[in-house]
Order: sequence, then C-alpha cells, then structure tokens
Amino acid sequence: MKKQKIEAPVKKNERLVVDIVDMTYDGRGVAKVDGFPIFVEEGITGERVKIHVMKVMKKFAFAKIMTWETTSENRVETVEKDLIRTGIAPLHHMSYDAQLDFKKNQVTQAMKRIGGFDELNVADVLGMEHPFAYRNKAQIPVRMIGADIELGFFRKNSHDLIVVEDFLIQDKMIDEILLFLKERLRKYSIKPYDESQHSGHLKSIVIRKGHYSNEVMVTFVTRKKKIFYLHDIVTELVAAYPNVVSVMQNIQPNVTNKVLDERLNVLYGKDSISDELLGKTYHISAQSFYQVNTEQAENLYKKAIELADLKEDDVVLDAYCGIGTIGLSMANKVKKVYGVEIVPEAIEDAIHNAEINDITNVEFKSGAADKVLKNWTADGIKFDVIVVDPPRKGLTEDFIKQSVELKPEKIVYISCDPSTMARDMKLFASLGYATDIVYPVDMFPQTTHIECVTVLTN
Repeated sequence: MKKQKIEAPVKKNERLVVDIVDMTYDGRGVAKVDGFPIFVEEGITGERVKIHVMKVMKKFAFAKIMTWETTSENRVETVEKDLIRTGIAPLHHMSYDAQLDFKKNQVTQAMKRIGGFDELNVADVLGMEHPFAYRNKAQIPVRMIGADIELGFFRKNSHDLIVVEDFLIQDKMIDEILLFLKERLRKYSIKPYDESQHSGHLKSIVIRKGHYSNEVMVTFVTRKKKIFYLHDIVTELVAAYPNVVSVMQNIQPNVTNKVLDERLNVLYGKDSISDELLGKTYHISAQSFYQVNTEQAENLYKKAIELADLKEDDVVLDAYCGIGTIGLSMANKVKKVYGVEIVPEAIEDAIHNAEINDITNVEFKSGAADKVLKNWTADGIKFDVIVVDPPRKGLTEDFIKQSVELKPEKIVYISCDPSTMARDMKLFASLGYATDIVYPVDMFPQTTHIECVTVLTN
C-alpha cells in the first residue's frame, strides 16, 4: 500500500505571524505551526514576528523575519545582518548576558540529552568583560565583485562573498591592515582568485597578531609563486605598520576548501611571531594551531590547572597537546609532562617552545594519542594526571579505555564541543570516572561556540 504523502502546514513564500518558542544550537529562532518547526534567522525566544517562508523541507522549514510585532528584552538595537548571514557573529543580535545564558543551556541540554546526566551541575559561563575584537587571527578570502577587488566572508553554506570591513570580533588592527591591503591590491591590480575558472592569483589573506607582543604576521595565500607587484605591496605594508615583523607567501595551487598548503616562502622578516600565554613565550608560525582568544585561553588553562590540583611529584599526560601550551603551563608545577599530538609540525613547535622557555622536564611525541599512550605504558610510565583537549570529534573509545586502565588520580577534560564531551563523559562514567560539575568558558563571544572544562575522578 502506497504511503500517503504528508503535506507541510506551510508553503514556500507564505507570510505569517508566529511566536519564537525556542532557539537552535546554531542560534536560529524556532517557531511552530501545528507542531511543524520553522527555523527563523535572528529570532529570539519570546518574540512575535511576521515571517517569510523561504524553504520548506519534509520535517521543517526556513524563514526570515519581515517585521517584529514584539521584541525580546535581550535584543540589541544595532545589528549588522551580514555578520549573521556569514556566520561571523551569529549571536550578536542578543545581549551578552543572554548569549551566556544561551550557551549555558546548550551545555546543560547536551549533558542531559547525550550524557544522561540529569543531576550534573553546569556552572555559569565564564565570559569576557569586553566581548569584542578578541580574535588574534583572521583568514579572509579575496574575490572580484563587479569591477572591484573585495575582502569579506562567505555567506553561510556557500562561496558567495559578502563584503565585510568591520568584523566585530577581530583585533581592530587586523581589520585596519585588511583595509590597507585592499587599497594596495586595487592600486596594483592584483588578480583575485576565480573559483569557477580556477584562475587569478590571490586566494586569501591570513593575519595573526600577538596579544601581548603586538607582533603581526601577514600571509598571502596565492595560486602560484610569481605574483607581480607583491613585493611592492609588502614594502608599503611594513613601512606603514612597523609591527608587521613577518610576511609570508603560502602557495595553494589546489581546488580545495583547505586554506593553507605546505609550501611557504618568507617575503619579509621572520617566519614566525612571538606571544605569551600564562607567562610562557611561544613562537607561532603561519600553520601553527594557537588559541584565537588569548585572554580566555589563559582563563581556561588557569581553571584546568586549578582542577588538576597538581603536585610536584606528579607525572602528567598532555594528550592532543598541539604546540604544547597546556603542558608547558603545567610543567613548572610537576615532575614530568609527556605530550602527544598527531600533527608532526605541532610537535616540532612544542619542542621549540619548551627550549625557548628553558623547560626540560617535558617530552613530546608525534602520533595518534591511543597508540603513543600504549608505547609509553609499555615502557612503564605511570601517569598521575591525564589532560585531554581533543578536536571537535572528541576522544576515541580506545583512548578512553586505556586512560581508565592506567588509574590516574584525575582526568582533566577540555572540550570545544559539549556534545562529544557529554558522549565521552558517559563512557568515562560507566568505567568509574565521573564529575559533578562542568565549567563553560566563552572563548568565542558573539558566536554559538563554547569551551568547557571538567575533572573526572574515580
């Protein structure tokens, strides 16, 4: 018997008045018509709005707001819609207190829904006093729009460039340098990359700035090595901005969403910049992973160190260690730190960072965390504290089981995704390691992302 087709209660291009009853994890408002969810960009819970239905799917629809009949007390007056359309700052239409409440709720719901932790305490989110202009890194595509060279950001789920000059969450000097470079690109008629034809020269501009050092690195991502007038632009750039101490060229010839390739040339100055984190100095190259919000990274690491309750005879495992920032921040408090990271270049940076800080009680190894941990265990190394800071996909089941078998006193878990953290904590709990509180830290104000840290004990 043929299944009867169920019609959605709304149609494309329909206009109707709805109440926003909830918000999605990515910051959209949720309205319902006969129980059918409609995701409304820029809607805030409690608002009544007139919407234009843009797209209707089998189980949900998307709409945009035409007018507000009532507005939330959490709405801010000045909203730059392009920052929402691009995903640069999808929550900046909400007051910062409301953003923190939204993020705390996201963590709480992930812990309940995925982890099954109905009684787990989620602390208030540790926010920023000034939640703007915090990013120390920008990756900005360069394209031709009409007759002009433009910089900006892609519209969400597309490669359509929206021109942006004030990015709101980037260091203001980065925004200023980008405007300076746009003028020079136009002056020298540099050809931007054309994705449809795989032609043109300049794909992107990547800028990094030291939070404490104020040193700046500019990287031009080009399709080929030889770009006429690029050296003239570099000369004008370093004359105008003396704190630009490194100018790099990254050659990315491939058709790919990956911004940087492996080939790097120094066009001016050094091949890295320096900055500090919790009193330690780090050399940061064009391809290094480094936390984009230095102020909040320090607060996150301070909380992790507090939870670890380190002792001078402790041996610490720093898994997914990156360039060594967490392990090196703990090294002067413990007997030994072992760090493991799958990216070889990051381990090279970690070793170098240990050297420049005169830290000798650390050992860094490149490889998959579970495999390297097996080797260290076979060598008889016992860990008192395990610190993990995995990517969004979280930990492997094998690594979790190995960690528990080692019977450490504490496992400190830092996460950039509450969902995978909740999943992993559920497995840890079934193996005897649990916690009663999670601490969210707002590393990315104006966005939907949130970091968390907790300590698991047996």
